[in-house]
Amino acid sequence: MSVIKKKPEDNTPEEPKVAPEVAELTAKNTELLNDLQRTRADFENYRKQMDLQKAQMADYARFETVKKILPLVDDFDRAIKVYPEQLGALAKNFDKIMGELKLERINSEPGTEFDPEQHNAVMMEEGEGSTEVIAESLQTGYKYEGTVIKPAMVKVTTK
Repeated sequence: MSVIKKKPEDNTPEEPKVAPEVAELTAKNTELLNDLQRTRADFENYRKQMDLQKAQMADYARFETVKKILPLVDDFDRAIKVYPEQLGALAKNFDKIMGELKLERINSEPGTEFDPEQHNAVMMEEGEGSTEVIAESLQTGYKYEGTVIKPAMVKVTTK
């Protein structure tokens, strides 16, 4: 059996060749990891934005639906005033449902202080004072979830 002797120059390690490749792969790995993290963050932001838009569209749809039924609510209120005995029980149930829908009437009783954010003054009577109060309610106003969707039409006087 013969022993093959290696030349001293053959014993040099190949690390100088491997080290640049490892460094290059490490850099590429880091770059890909950063890209992945950015993509995940972008997707998470996109998902949150879509959830927000869905919620806003649902709110808008409810708001518009409630606005469209307000003429029916007004008609129903007028019918109750004409036929209070016949529609009294139905009116209580209707008020309960309005509460569940978070739809409320704006207070526009005579003597209530005039609020331009909730009341639409269509007539003005001169009085002796400087405080504006409601003299007469001409049409009921409504709030939906605390937001005025239809101001009350009123006649205003000063007290």
